[in-house]
Amino acid sequence: MKQKENATLFSRWGFILSAVGSAVGMANVWGFPAKMGANGGGACLVAYLIFVALFSIVGLSAEYAIGRRSRTGTLGSYKKAWESRSPRLGKAGGLLGWLPLAGSMCIAIGYAVIIAYVLKALFQSVTGELMTVDTGAWFDGFSTTEYSVVPFHIIIVVGTLLTLLLGAKSIEKTNKIMMPVFFVIFVILAVRVAFLPGAAAGYKFMFTFEWEKLKEPMTWIWAMGQALFSLSVTGSGMIVYGAYLDDKEDVVKLAVRTAMFDTIAALVAALVIIPASFAYGLDVGAGPSLLFVTLPRILQDIHGGQLFAIILYAAMVFAGVTSLQNMFEAVGESLQNKFPKLKRGLVLIILAVICLGFGLNMEPIFNWGPWMDIVSIYIIPIGAALGAVSWFWIMKKDDLLEEINKGVSKLRGGLWHSAGKFLYVLCVLILCLVALFMKIAF
Repeated sequence: MKQKENATLFSRWGFILSAVGSAVGMANVWGFPAKMGANGGGACLVAYLIFVALFSIVGLSAEYAIGRRSRTGTLGSYKKAWESRSPRLGKAGGLLGWLPLAGSMCIAIGYAVIIAYVLKALFQSVTGELMTVDTGAWFDGFSTTEYSVVPFHIIIVVGTLLTLLLGAKSIEKTNKIMMPVFFVIFVILAVRVAFLPGAAAGYKFMFTFEWEKLKEPMTWIWAMGQALFSLSVTGSGMIVYGAYLDDKEDVVKLAVRTAMFDTIAALVAALVIIPASFAYGLDVGAGPSLLFVTLPRILQDIHGGQLFAIILYAAMVFAGVTSLQNMFEAVGESLQNKFPKLKRGLVLIILAVICLGFGLNMEPIFNWGPWMDIVSIYIIPIGAALGAVSWFWIMKKDDLLEEINKGVSKLRGGLWHSAGKFLYVLCVLILCLVALFMKIAF
């Protein structure tokens, strides 16, 4: 497939909402509250905001710029980045790009399983069944049983891929609807949770800063990993959205806006889950069970709980699908670029077969967990590290700065590049080493 010289480009807000849609997902809704809960509340929030600022201004903007410069996805972008240093290195860069691209596909396979669980919860919220069950037994019933959510799994995978038929145009249209709805829904839930007896303890926990926690290295490590994963700075996914971006846009400003809305989404999710967990005396660091055991139990007890359950799981489906769009688009675009004779429809069919073929064998969450641990311990950190090194150490500084400075009123130079070359790359390499040697999943 030729470079997207005449491609349908995102509008500014369409791009922001699509990028936010990719970033907002499970990492926000249960990952962020759970890690705040396990790492000292407000102290973890301070560390998280520091890394979000660094990773968005430098890392995310670089991925947008790389995609726009190459007008293609992961494989072509790595090839061009390495070619800028030496034409002979281009082939090596193209081969290197397969690893972060594989990471996007592996995340998509596991992610689709969890969204299928969420869709099942939404369906049973609509029927009312979720309002009468023992939530622990209900979750165990399908999360430990093979092939328990096959119809929902197929709907999620096929439905998401259908939204990609028209490329950037369809991604933008769906995100312009889903993302505003997501924010409205979670604000409604946050307001309702505020009236629960005991919710005030949750707010106190979130915004009480235990400064001693900042002396603990793992507080910073967890915050760093959460920021990287939440912003989808994985050396692959956000590159493809940059390929659809107009040359007149300031990629750093767009990256900051993406991070701002992604952080708001994480905070709003935390304002739902943490106060609700305190109100019911439940563990705020419980991870996935927050969504499938804790919150349904709370919703069963409040007036209008069925309506709020429908609202909650509809928002989660939206968040999941918009993230899945990005993963599929990153892989699909790269395959089209690598094999130009492949039509987009055929590529999407191939992705559906791969995702369903592997994913159906991971439907029990105990199979999904180890798979995603492998992805988040090895593939994602290594992919992010390869991207960071490629943009800031391999690619020519002048070429990267030329792309970064398109559409800007004030040029960025050595300070921006040094922040990427030293601070950003160092952070990503630390995460990579911690993940590999301590077997910590992010």
